[in-house]
Amino acid sequence: MLRRVLSCVFVCFMLLGIVFLFSPGEASASDRDDETLVYVNFGDIRDLNPHLYAGEMYAQNLLYESLVKITEKGIEPWLAEKWDVSEDGRVYTFHLRKDVLFTDGEKFDAAAAKANFDAVLDNIQRHGWLEMVRLMESVEAVDDYTLKIGLKEPYFPMLVELGVTRPMRFISPKCMKDGATKDGVTGLIGTGAYILAENTVDQKAVFVRNERYWGEKPAIKRIVVRVIPDNQTRVLALEKGEIDLIYGKNMVDAESMERFAAMNGFKAALSEPVSTRMLLLNTTRGALRDVNVRKALQHAVDKSTISEGIFHGIESPADFLLATTVPYCDVGLKPYAYSMESAADLFKKAGWARSGKSFLRKDGASLELTLLYNANSVPERTIAEYLQSEWAELGVDLKILGEEEQSYRDRQKAGDFDIVFNISWGTPYDPQSFLGGMRTVVYGDYMAQQGLKEKAKLDESIVKALVSTDLEERRALFSYILNLLHDEAVYIPLTYERNRAVFSERVRNVTFNPSQFEVPFEKMSLEK
Repeated sequence: MLRRVLSCVFVCFMLLGIVFLFSPGEASASDRDDETLVYVNFGDIRDLNPHLYAGEMYAQNLLYESLVKITEKGIEPWLAEKWDVSEDGRVYTFHLRKDVLFTDGEKFDAAAAKANFDAVLDNIQRHGWLEMVRLMESVEAVDDYTLKIGLKEPYFPMLVELGVTRPMRFISPKCMKDGATKDGVTGLIGTGAYILAENTVDQKAVFVRNERYWGEKPAIKRIVVRVIPDNQTRVLALEKGEIDLIYGKNMVDAESMERFAAMNGFKAALSEPVSTRMLLLNTTRGALRDVNVRKALQHAVDKSTISEGIFHGIESPADFLLATTVPYCDVGLKPYAYSMESAADLFKKAGWARSGKSFLRKDGASLELTLLYNANSVPERTIAEYLQSEWAELGVDLKILGEEEQSYRDRQKAGDFDIVFNISWGTPYDPQSFLGGMRTVVYGDYMAQQGLKEKAKLDESIVKALVSTDLEERRALFSYILNLLHDEAVYIPLTYERNRAVFSERVRNVTFNPSQFEVPFEKMSLEK
């Protein structure tokens, strides 16, 4: 069945490629020179206000910088040269660089930094997923180049959350509206290594190097970002030499990775695992209220087949909600082994029975569930179709429903689903931000967990884990959280995702940042 599904998907790709082969927005001659990298994205850069969440993160990362930077080696200085933390962990004092200008010529100093923090705090309801924002009680410009931040309680991921792509990046105060950014900005002016020079909506954006940049200037002078929504059309554009780089875990399919890795003139790169692809089960809906039904579905997923058959081994099978390599997440859990016999036994224990080849029934009703997926995601659709076939053999009537992204997200937040695809937030957001987001309506987690008897204790434990200064207490709390979610079978881990890139061999040093949502253009160069 899986082979038939994959064959259909391949045919669809080829047909789409024919339809879009002569689509508008092809690279012009002026886009091709020795100092220009042509990148591709599925959509427009959108609103690049650094304090909001609509814009493309790779583009925000080109324009805006923060106090600290998250690197492979850990937290390093960025716009802050150094910092001090009080003994009680509640006060952070940052000593800022004195040689930084916004690209409009305005000076970056403590006053500008405070104005940005104030703008974020002015819109605090929007940033509920960030525990740091909830805990922040004071921001003070001590002098021109000293910024002090006071917290209500200590918070161990403070520096990590300051370093993520948004919302704690700095925009010129001149771009704010009455000192705020929640209602938009008047310009996109940061301190970063690049400047947005041009944007034609849904066609292309052009970034040029900031020649007054305070740090080491990147080797690439100009980045042209073309908008190509269709996967196969992107692949053909790379093969024809119209673009140089396709980058991102959802931008490159497994077949393209293998093909370009073996093709003359091209290369492929693969990151370490960055996040968990999973299914989220709504504990408030129908049969899924019963933990035995949820556990039965856990046993009814052949993750090795998904890994090899759909992702060609690029994404490895996932045993747990968060990989044991994630900090605090090696807590001794026992995986749910793939076993249709165990699944059948658990359905029987839950009172579901079948006659012959009919669907499982209980109290006169069939076991019918709906799996919601993002219609723009080919892997999600393929997995959904595979599970629909597999679970039918077990007696589960699985309906699948694909919706465009905004509708898909709205359903998640409203809890209007039985089962939905989900991912962990990945490095550097796991485990703190991913687990912290379960306490509020960020994605589907909060609503899906409402059927848990220990939901209140779960939320309380997450908060305690994030503010604890005792390492052993923190470990114990994370262990409780992960054990509870595992034992209650709220999530079905599928695979561990990896970031991906395929590119022309003229592009050198294509690497991956700790954040899967950033593209490290600043580390790349072009062969002359």
